[in-house]
Order: sequence, then structure tokens, then C-alpha cells
Amino acid sequence: MKRLISIGLAAVLVIGVALAVIFGGGGTDSTQLTTVRGVIGSEKLAFFSDQRVKDAFAKHGLDVQVDPAGSRQMATRTDLSKYDFAFPSSSPAADRIRHDHGNAHTYAPFSSPMAVATFAPIVDLLTKAGVVHKGAGDYDVLDIAKYMELTANGTRWDQLPGNTSYPVRKNILITTTDPRDSNSAAMYLSIASYVANGFSVVNTQQQEAAILPKVTPLFTNQGYTQNSSDAPFEDFLSAGIGRNPMVLVYEAQYADRLVRDDGSIKPDMRLVYLSPTVYSKHTLVALKGPGDQVGQLLNSDPELSKLAATFGFRTQDPKYFTQVVSEHKLPLPTSLVDTVDPPSFETLERLLDAVGKQYGA
Repeated sequence: MKRLISIGLAAVLVIGVALAVIFGGGGTDSTQLTTVRGVIGSEKLAFFSDQRVKDAFAKHGLDVQVDPAGSRQMATRTDLSKYDFAFPSSSPAADRIRHDHGNAHTYAPFSSPMAVATFAPIVDLLTKAGVVHKGAGDYDVLDIAKYMELTANGTRWDQLPGNTSYPVRKNILITTTDPRDSNSAAMYLSIASYVANGFSVVNTQQQEAAILPKVTPLFTNQGYTQNSSDAPFEDFLSAGIGRNPMVLVYEAQYADRLVRDDGSIKPDMRLVYLSPTVYSKHTLVALKGPGDQVGQLLNSDPELSKLAATFGFRTQDPKYFTQVVSEHKLPLPTSLVDTVDPPSFETLERLLDAVGKQYGA
């Protein structure tokens, strides 16, 4: 009898342990999570795909699943009815989405300034030409006004005085993505239009018409351009100085590789900031209730903010990015002063459409 009782108690104990593991004793059960669907700019895909980020959301009962899309495409051509949130890479695109969806709540948890990924010999050449100078800290800055003077004159690399390090017979141009599809190119157009408009944000159609002849060649003279910001940056990392000596990037792309310390950033590679530059403000638009929760968490959860900073994003609280720069000894400024705002979505759309038509012409 005692043996039967012992066997019975052991069986009850085993069942109890199994039930505890299944119903809460063994961690978060994925079947208990609320699935939240979002459409995001492709440069944030690595962040949302990271298991640490997934676990941070899971602590709040969320399983966040995302699809990548271009910010301009997201604002004008994507069917957003199946998503709980849209997370474009720029505030103008987010404003358009918010307006089209009943003035939905928006959150801007992090941002990234536009910069140029290049090489030490290119920095030296452009410094001697008066186009690059040192910023307020120990970092290099490319003067957009002086750069546009060079491009307006059709200056080639081999025409720079004393150029023995990169005597190539092609025009001095920053490689961008396709302005018809990509947010990073739209941000570059925002900067160039500001400079071409006498250092003032373009806000009338008369100003648009006046500056278009000055800014359009910055794109059309490049030849073929790719539609995702990841593609030219990967070419920069793999092909070296020969293919594209200057590539427009988000600072976060370069900083992310520095943090990874995976050898992709070679000793002769440099990140040069633009003067002026534009912060690409990654702005989440909550289309439905669960999307609102994702926006609130990205804005306020310390764990998610720390993780965003490790991917190179500048968070609302600057301490997280500053900590990453300090911890990894990154050669990046923790603050920038020469920044401007992009034009309104409507103005930027008209400029982008006008530039895009010149590709066909």
C-alpha cells in the first residue's frame, strides 16, 4: 500500500511540474503573445529581427512581425489595412500616413543623420580642395555648397590639383539610391534643395522650379542607382574605393558595423558628415491599438532604447547613443549642430517626381 501511495504521489508531482512549465513556470509561451504586424523601412529590419529585441517585446506580451518597404512607397502605394503600424524612415512620409489615417498617433523613438561613407585618400583630396573640413569635434564635414559648385562645373577626380591617389576620369559625385523609391535619396534632395534655395527650406512651387536645374544632375549624372540603402552601402564595404568612392548612408548603417566589429569597416574607411545635414527621423504611425503599444514601448522602454543605440540609432534620450560611442570607442560625434529640416511631404513629393521624370528624359 505504501508503495502504491508513493508511486501515486510521484505521478502527481511529475504532472504538476509539467503543468507549471506549460502554463507559466518555464518562460513566455509564444502562443500567449499578441501578434502585431508592421511595415518598416528596410534599414530597421536587422533591429526588429534581432532575438534580443524580440525577447524585449515578448516581455510585454507582443510578437512583433514586420515587412520591409520604402518610405515613399509606404506613404503612397502600400496597402496599410493589414498592418497595426507603419514605421517609415522620415517624418514627411509619416505625416502623410498620419493624415490619411485619421491623424493617428505618431512616435519618433530614434533618428539617424545622413552622412557619406568614403575613404581616407578621398577625404585628403577634398580637404585640399576646400570641400571637406573639420567639424566642432574631431570629425570630418563635407560642405554641401562647395561640393555643389564642383558638381555644377562637372569637375572630374583627375582634375583635382595634386591628385595622385585617385586620378580617375569620372565626375565627382556622391552615390545615392534612386530618388523615385528610396528615403535616403529623398533626404539628400532635402539637403541639396535647402542649399540651392539660398540656405532656406523650399516651400513654394516657384522655389521648386528655380532649384530643380541645380539639384537634378546630382542624381541623373550618376547613371544607374539602386532602390535600397543597403545595396550601395554593401557595395562600398565589398568593392572598395574603385567603384564608388563616396556613398550616401545613414549614420546608423556605419555605426552598426563599427559596433559589430566584424572587420567590414576597413582601416582606410571614413564617415564624413554633411554640412548641413538632415536627421532622418524614424517615425512610427500607430494604425491600430497594438501598434500604439509598440510605439509607446520604443519611446519609453530602456531595454529597447539601449538595443536601438547598439544598432547605431540616436535615441530620444541621448545617453544611450553616447554610452555606445564611449563603450565601443566609436569615432563619431555625439551631437551635431548644422542640421536642417526637410520640406513638407507635398513639396518633397513634387521635387522627387520632377527629378524622377528626368531619368526618362
